[in-house]
Amino acid sequence: MVSRVYVEKKPGFNGEARALAAELRDIVGIQGLTGVRLVNRYDVEGIGEELFAACVPTVFSEPQSDVATFELPEADGAAVFAVEFLPGQFDQRADSASECIQLISQGERPLVRSAVVYYLEGDLDEAEIEAVKRYVINPVEAREASLDTRDTLAMAFERPADVEVIAGFTELSDDELAAFIAERGLAMDLADIQFCRAYFAEEGRDPSITEIKMIDTYWSDHCRHTTFGTVLDDVAIADANVQAAFDRYLELRHELGRDEKPVCLMDMGTIGAKWLKKQGILTGLDESEEINACTIKCKVDVDGVEEDWLYLFKNETHNHPTEIEPFGGAATCVGGAIRDPLSGRSYVYQAMRVTGAADPTVPVADTIPGKLPQRKLVTTAAAGYSSYGNQIGLATGHVHELYHPGYAAKRMEIGAVVGATPAGHVRRETPAPGDVVVLLGGRTGRDGIGGATGSSKAHSVESLESCGAEVQKGNAPVERKIQRLFRRGDACRMIKRCNDFGAGGVSVAIGELADGLDINLDAVPKKYDGLDGTELAISESQERMAVALAPEDVDAFIALAHEENLEATPVAVVTEEPRVRMGWRGSTIVDVSRDFLASNGAPKHAAVNVPAPAEESRAATPCDRAFEAAEQLADPVVEAAAAADSLEAGLAALMGDINHACNKGLVERFDSTIGAGTVLMPFGGSRQLTPALAMVAKLPVLGGATTTVSGLSWGFNPYLSSFDPYAGAYMAVLDSVAKLVATGFERANMYLTFQEYFEKLRQDPERWGKPTAAVLGALMAQVDFGVGAIGGKDSMSGSFEDLDVPPTLVSFATAIGHVDRVTSPELKAAGDNLVWISCQDTLASSLCATFDAVEHLIGAGVVRACASGGAAGLAETLVKMAVGNGLGVAVDAAVGTGQLFDPAYGTFVVELAAGETAQSVVTRLEDAGLAANVDVVALGAVTEA
Repeated sequence: MVSRVYVEKKPGFNGEARALAAELRDIVGIQGLTGVRLVNRYDVEGIGEELFAACVPTVFSEPQSDVATFELPEADGAAVFAVEFLPGQFDQRADSASECIQLISQGERPLVRSAVVYYLEGDLDEAEIEAVKRYVINPVEAREASLDTRDTLAMAFERPADVEVIAGFTELSDDELAAFIAERGLAMDLADIQFCRAYFAEEGRDPSITEIKMIDTYWSDHCRHTTFGTVLDDVAIADANVQAAFDRYLELRHELGRDEKPVCLMDMGTIGAKWLKKQGILTGLDESEEINACTIKCKVDVDGVEEDWLYLFKNETHNHPTEIEPFGGAATCVGGAIRDPLSGRSYVYQAMRVTGAADPTVPVADTIPGKLPQRKLVTTAAAGYSSYGNQIGLATGHVHELYHPGYAAKRMEIGAVVGATPAGHVRRETPAPGDVVVLLGGRTGRDGIGGATGSSKAHSVESLESCGAEVQKGNAPVERKIQRLFRRGDACRMIKRCNDFGAGGVSVAIGELADGLDINLDAVPKKYDGLDGTELAISESQERMAVALAPEDVDAFIALAHEENLEATPVAVVTEEPRVRMGWRGSTIVDVSRDFLASNGAPKHAAVNVPAPAEESRAATPCDRAFEAAEQLADPVVEAAAAADSLEAGLAALMGDINHACNKGLVERFDSTIGAGTVLMPFGGSRQLTPALAMVAKLPVLGGATTTVSGLSWGFNPYLSSFDPYAGAYMAVLDSVAKLVATGFERANMYLTFQEYFEKLRQDPERWGKPTAAVLGALMAQVDFGVGAIGGKDSMSGSFEDLDVPPTLVSFATAIGHVDRVTSPELKAAGDNLVWISCQDTLASSLCATFDAVEHLIGAGVVRACASGGAAGLAETLVKMAVGNGLGVAVDAAVGTGQLFDPAYGTFVVELAAGETAQSVVTRLEDAGLAANVDVVALGAVTEA
């Protein structure tokens, strides 16, 4: 029997319905709409009437704020329709309700389905109702549902057919192989599938479709960084600065004995850290065969005693799935970011979100055909990311969204997280033959199938219609349980190696744990029946971990998992022979050699052409070039502000632009304080209006106190990077480092991780020139500042038909420090003096001297507030510093109005402690031997508002 209940928020609590009504009127243009009602509908099968009645006020509703009825509420003339998830899509609302009922009954989990019933009030015609449906129903994940009652919730599944063997594959011609790629929707190219043909011909057999799909996933850009690994045979550079950087890169290769290694973007991106390590700079780097997250060794104060810890950080991008299904894509962006350091057995305690979109204020009618409206993308993605983070209990310490017309091609969705754990909790060993792989956490469904390969493709209107299954669905409560389990040292010390389930599912997560594996797909727990062997092998269902255990530890580990209400199932055994085998229904459907999988497919080759800069450059060094490009860039918003009739009008024009205005409404969707470790709120001051430059939190010491903190900042300007990718990447690194310095961290302790996001490069040398120039710019910044990038993520599919994303290299900088040094940017008190600290020239050595000077002053305790400058100059910096406490600034007459709007990268505005002046700062720096190449200018004073 199916029981049904309808739940609606009472007046005053129905904020979601009121907000939707406003959107439909203001954005979609449904002017006749007078109101919206939202009713959540639940169907339950498998429990008695008494238990169902008991669950209505406890599971399905809150009596204080909800009205629950057992009949569909009266329409009273409103248009009514319902929306439900597509079959096979994960419904977290229904899943959570089912689990809650089980906790109450202590019996079997019932079936639960949910839907949302919409009531549209007002005088609406059919066309307007259809417009509303198009706005609220994303067809890749949901559909309109019937209003009728149901006899059963059970889904009928046919027994899956046996896995197909591709008869005659090894005899296919090149043309037939090309047609096969198109027919099967593969991401690999012709050279890859020719490579497969040769391999299977050598083995004397035809492959199964599971093998081809698994190989396609393994070799996708998402999993194996195929684009970044492409050999660059012919590099032509017409830009003198970029050529000098390329020559310097070749020198570093020679110094490191890497002349025989292929020249590629991956080598350019990673060589800086290798070289700095050889110079004795990256002393804290922790290296192992587990590479899921960047890891450094550090000392952590625990109740006054220093302990050895591991600090982990990772950035993750979900541009493709968020563009397709913004809620689920953004939710699993932070979920996927968490799982990387979590698989390193660390506790993830703080997150950052940096996103890019086209203008969300444009009318919905101007939406590109085949795309979701930008407003729908930005609001729904924010809801997805915040929902996941808030549910798992992760403090989101920093949120920022950038707006650039290029992101209409594909949204940028980046999550970055930090985690830490006592070093003694982590055991790292190579799994040995006979070891057992346990699948821990969630069950497997169809969601996410094809996500890795899908995110490696450029898209068109037609391709978007078939992408729904590629979007992963998050289940934050399950990941929270894994976090709890991995905080236990007794559980973690059993794990020899761990891998999270992301792109590629079983085939990659388990397939990467050891060279030889025998995987039993029949043992993989399923969300529902009907999955075939291929789906079980490559599904990217979330919240799962693969852990390699010694046989004698399996039962004990599973028992600990059950204490956290986590499923844990042995699904594979490590074997001596270096082959990956998968069995399903008594047949071996995958049997490939490790060497073949690890080849990453046929070698890729490309030519690079970096054209001359848009404007002539006379810069002699990378640092010169970055500053020169920032000055050359004609930012119309900043130019208009500088040319305004008055300073007041200029500031209003600048701060009214969406890229300079406050993101406060967006930020407030995220919980920044959960866990009680947050040191800097996202907005500071008594009015909470000054945006922090970085997120800062205490390390997650369990049951003790600590003074050790971590900081994470970012840097990137899409307009500068579009104008000059080389200078944009250099300045992104500079900006991220400067923000951490201003927040009280020391450059000697900093590490970087990059996020690259570029258009589909195809075989166009000029398109290849953009990431080449950007990665070289970032390399020069690493060398100049002595801060190495020890991680990163590349996403090279930012194209939609003829549209491309701007060249994007986001730099994340992180460091461990002491809480007493943490400095916030909001001005503290009227009467304090302000100084502007900058370098005397645009040499890297001078910039480093400026960083050192600011670090010294913060350590000396004479800095009350500090902020680094950016693209919009002192004007933006001073406004944002002042508003937090409702203070003002009297700028010294020597500082011209025009100067306020000049780019101010690498400079610092400092509020001094009482009694300190510009001259006393100079004296302090001279006494410390830090005054050379540093300018200290009296900027003015803090005033009452």
